[in-house]
Amino acid sequence: MAAKPAPARPTPRLYLATPVVDDPQSLAASLPGLLAGADIAAVLLRLQPADPRTMISRVKALAPAIQNAGAALLLDGHVDLVARSGADGAHATGIKALEEALPTLKPDRIAGVGGLATRHDSMAAGELGADYVMFGEPDAQGKRPSMEAIAERLQWWAELFEPPCVGYAASREETYEFALAGADFVLVGDLVWADPRGAAAALADVGQAVRQAYAATRGAAKTVQEASQEPSQGSLQG
Repeated sequence: MAAKPAPARPTPRLYLATPVVDDPQSLAASLPGLLAGADIAAVLLRLQPADPRTMISRVKALAPAIQNAGAALLLDGHVDLVARSGADGAHATGIKALEEALPTLKPDRIAGVGGLATRHDSMAAGELGADYVMFGEPDAQGKRPSMEAIAERLQWWAELFEPPCVGYAASREETYEFALAGADFVLVGDLVWADPRGAAAALADVGQAVRQAYAATRGAAKTVQEASQEPSQGSLQG
């Protein structure tokens, strides 16, 4: 009897992190075009620290462009500003920050988490109720695991656990490898904004990398399925 094929996973989607926002005007002008031209599930808004009223005003200036495009708006930290600013959720860094954020965000808003140094931390985040776990972002000193280590962690999570996983990509190559490893979302930020060709071209490039990786995984899955259905070439002789 042939094994029942596993349901196909959806194509991974992009998660766009903004530059650190002080004056939101230029970003508000460019976001509609960027979001229309790429498959972006969510935007992580990084805010320049200021007084709460100023930061809320920045969020509200950017929210229509993001949310009207069908993307979720998450704040990088600043959980206390989510409801007042109209954001859809927040990204916490570390288990302690997640624990502190959950009473404010749940059940109506998204609670994501990164800064998960160990597998134990990752599983604890899932058990606490994180809506996604992120692997690969820089630590406080700007250091990151190797691409191979991040891909391994994404593959481990994707194979065993239900909540989505996000791979933090610092290059097109990482975008491809993380989508190939099983990431549900690939976060891109600095690599997009620093691209000399412009953010739109960079997003098109990483979007292509994600699609290529997904096609590769589908091809591999099809090959395995076909092999499992082939009749045995051997024979039993009495």
